[in-house]
Amino acid sequence: MLTIRNLSVAYNGIQALRNVSVTVEKGQIFTLIGPNGAGKSTLLNAVCGIVPAQGGEVLLEGVPIQNIAAHKRARAGLIQVPEGRWIIAPLTVADNLELGRQAAQGRGNDKSDLERVNELFPILAKRRSQIAGSMSGGQQQMLAIGRALMGRPKVLLLDEPSLGLAPVIVQEVFDALVQLNKEGMTILLVEQNAKLALKTAHMAAVLEQGRIVHQGTACDLAEDPIIADHYFGRAVEPA
Repeated sequence: MLTIRNLSVAYNGIQALRNVSVTVEKGQIFTLIGPNGAGKSTLLNAVCGIVPAQGGEVLLEGVPIQNIAAHKRARAGLIQVPEGRWIIAPLTVADNLELGRQAAQGRGNDKSDLERVNELFPILAKRRSQIAGSMSGGQQQMLAIGRALMGRPKVLLLDEPSLGLAPVIVQEVFDALVQLNKEGMTILLVEQNAKLALKTAHMAAVLEQGRIVHQGTACDLAEDPIIADHYFGRAVEPA
């Protein structure tokens, strides 16, 4: 579904990504974990065309898209929920969802898409006339995901969806992602909560200093003692 081959990105002469290759199969949740500054957000932004790549390929359903503009990638079905949510704060919930619909370009049914979003996140239906910026952080995250879904993504990319949220809201958001995946949604997830990410995903990769250093099933990575010590905060057993 989404293939990333040898993707490289540099900022002001600093190499942020070094020949990163990842394949996300249709119907999978693929998660990227790693320390702050590893290049995870850069990878999502490069895939979406928000930052330029130095080299490499991005293919959606086998079609190269690395040379087309970000808005055309979104219309092709590659839609990101960015870190920090980036809702349009002065607009209502309904208006934010309508903006998301613009990426769909006539694909699907607008009414059924809205019904699906409201089913996943009932609070959005109740608050449809509320100014988005006045909502709680958790509600704004739900709105950001709902807005992306209105664009009918073929691949949904999420950047740190749990950031700054209370644990009960995090669980609600991840329950929604699991439900979407059960219905066939392909998801590429960047997440600071490595334990939750690996529990949720099918496949995973660890990104460090712009390189993939581990890749495999999420289950295998979760059981790797080195990854557990590094990312789950477990103390190393004394010799």
